[in-house]
Amino acid sequence: MRRLTKLLATTLLLTGLSPLAPASAAPQNCAPVAVTAPAGAKIESVDAVSHPSHCEITVTLTHTDDHVKVTIGLPQAWTGRLQGVGGSAYAAGDTGAPFSQALQDGYAAVTTDAGVLDGLNASWAVRNGRLDQTLLTNFATRSVHEAAVLAKQVVRKHYQRSATYSYWNGCSTGGRQGYAEVQNHPDDYDGVLAVAPAVHWSQFAVATLWPQTVQANEKHVLGNCVLNAFRAAAISACDATDGVTNGIVDRPDRCGYDPRQLVGKRILCDNTEVTISKADADVMRKIWDGPTDERGRSLWPGLPKGADPIWLAGTIPGFPGPGFPVASLWVQNFLLKQPNFDTATLTYAQYRDLFRQSVREFDGSIGTANPDLTAFRRAGGKLITWVGTNDQLIPPGGLLKYREQVERRMGDVNDFYRLFTAPGVDHCAGGTGPQPVNPLKSLVDWVERGKAPATLPATTADSSRDLCAYPRTSRYLHGDPKASSSYRCL
Repeated sequence: MRRLTKLLATTLLLTGLSPLAPASAAPQNCAPVAVTAPAGAKIESVDAVSHPSHCEITVTLTHTDDHVKVTIGLPQAWTGRLQGVGGSAYAAGDTGAPFSQALQDGYAAVTTDAGVLDGLNASWAVRNGRLDQTLLTNFATRSVHEAAVLAKQVVRKHYQRSATYSYWNGCSTGGRQGYAEVQNHPDDYDGVLAVAPAVHWSQFAVATLWPQTVQANEKHVLGNCVLNAFRAAAISACDATDGVTNGIVDRPDRCGYDPRQLVGKRILCDNTEVTISKADADVMRKIWDGPTDERGRSLWPGLPKGADPIWLAGTIPGFPGPGFPVASLWVQNFLLKQPNFDTATLTYAQYRDLFRQSVREFDGSIGTANPDLTAFRRAGGKLITWVGTNDQLIPPGGLLKYREQVERRMGDVNDFYRLFTAPGVDHCAGGTGPQPVNPLKSLVDWVERGKAPATLPATTADSSRDLCAYPRTSRYLHGDPKASSSYRCL
């Protein structure tokens, strides 16, 4: 049936007709519909709430003693498309702006809470001193799949026809969820937009605690001002290597700046003159290098040179103590099962043990790093990912490592999987570099019209630049450095 629906849609496109023009208004009767529970689950309730422009149906299901809510929005002006919306940090979904935007764009929208809590609350992980495997399974993979299954049922019964195309859209945890769908349930979505994905979760979630572990063990804490000075020095040293000086390090992985070059330099911090010391430089070098084992061999990529180091290494006002909360909560709740443990007390040896424990115990459940995407390719799915080279929360080295693993396993995968790097862009958004403009449209064009994106258009307030499909990068050639026509993919 799915193949027949896609064939009909393609035929209509080829004949110049659009099967996805806004449909007639959805039935005004916003009422619960009967749904069949996914395997292993039971339906607890189905509720409906009418809004001026859409109907919202919430399905609550359970597996044992959990309670998972799946929220489905059904716009009156429906295009025939379904969009799954991802979460962030320890939140599995989002009924806020991304959900509303999907409805505004004419998508039926679906998201799930996976039965867990908000983004920076992982207290659900431990119950009576033991890991809650049910909720971990929900958060890791199960709930996003079940949400897709239920949403397709609700859409079909509400509109009296199936969704013609389905898409996933998420960043960070939402990006990881997109990869989980591609790897485990390749028929759920025709197209997946997975931005800055937290793949290799079991490594990343410990690796991002490394900057704090270094400072604690070296007994030398770098103030935010000093951290900023090292960042500025690295940008100054490596900025022009891409052919233009614009305050952006296009390839931080190729930036060879040595922080010891800043030793002896005087900087002003809060109206006080500070001299950069060798100890400062040694700590910064370890942070940039990333976690290592007992023999100094790399365990995982470190913070990119050019990225804001304060988020992982400094102090953020309003955050619960130093250190990246996602990493601290992972170690406290999932690895040690001691929610009040002070991660600042970890020795190097303890840190390395925890890193290995995380991989050993959780790579299979939440690692989301299976490089075999054969089933998704065979299903005709398309995957677009973009990541900022200045990603300060999930350093992009882990994603690039995953992409290399996929290529080693499958060879050239650009026929269905394209990765774009965004120079100077932070985690999901922000930073000084041009950010992609409507990458979801590029995905839709690829899925529905066979138009594979060679580049992703990207802009800042006063400049534009096309992002190139990895491993190519855009390089300045000549002309106005703020115009995309001045760059080429090389």
